[in-house]
Amino acid sequence: MHSYNLIAPAKINLYLEIIGDRPDGYHELVMILQSIDLADEIELHSISDEIIRVHCNHPQVPTDKTNLVYRAAELMAKKFPEALAKHGGVDITVKKHIPVAAGLAGGSTNAAAVLVGIDLLWNLGLTQIEIEELGAMLGSDVPFCVAGGTVIATGRGEQLSPLPSLDHIYIVLAKYRSLEVSTAWAYKTYRQEFGNFYIRDTDNLAARAAAVHSGAIVKAILAKDTIAIAQKLHNDLEKVVLPAYPQVLQLRELFASQPDVIGTMMSGSGPSVFALCQSQQQAEQVKLQVRQAIPDEDLELFVTQTITHGIQIIRN
Repeated sequence: MHSYNLIAPAKINLYLEIIGDRPDGYHELVMILQSIDLADEIELHSISDEIIRVHCNHPQVPTDKTNLVYRAAELMAKKFPEALAKHGGVDITVKKHIPVAAGLAGGSTNAAAVLVGIDLLWNLGLTQIEIEELGAMLGSDVPFCVAGGTVIATGRGEQLSPLPSLDHIYIVLAKYRSLEVSTAWAYKTYRQEFGNFYIRDTDNLAARAAAVHSGAIVKAILAKDTIAIAQKLHNDLEKVVLPAYPQVLQLRELFASQPDVIGTMMSGSGPSVFALCQSQQQAEQVKLQVRQAIPDEDLELFVTQTITHGIQIIRN
């Protein structure tokens, strides 16, 4: 029986701007997505029966058809029934290190790893673009998680354009274990409160392009100017999440008060908050100071860094 072990990195948003509504009901977005070295491990084993089995070491993660990992394997089985019949089903074990329900694409990156792993298990020979297209059927973040790095994402987040990779920018990441923010609620609430500012002419591409303000941070990324990147962090969803979730606001304000933090922001729809630092030593110091200020055991704190890749095979 064949097997593969893969590393599935988390992501943060360095930029998230909501432009308006799309005809399909989603929001038109401009995001800058960044892989970080906080990652889960995915083990895939081929099995003789044509079934899918999912295991996970985290009690909050379901192992049935509601899990995006299961749905990724199910998608591959439906798309490639001959390969399923030839090679058999798949047994998947998810070893979680990425916080659950954190706005860090934990489920999406796990699903991306399953797509990559099954492609290898079944000798399908899919291209990266083909795997990303399959990923887009599962969720907006999945295509990015396949290749990772630093990317500007448009549409509903599935249209990707690579940027120069950012490496070794140190990050302190904070998330309350028991706190969850519904992504659907965040976008719905934003639409209710700020929908009157949306670009309504969905056919006027010039108007939509003019509405985007991401140029400054893209310029900073092209220059690999960490200070400028930190100063240009932006997330529209903070406008609705921070007032509704005081713990998230407290974390953001605490990070902002630390002298070694050069920039801080909520990632995605939250509730994770991250702070950028210029060295690992500074990041460790910030983590210590935040822990001393909030000794609550429910608060998870990590020191991580930006990386230049997405899914990686570690052995087979």
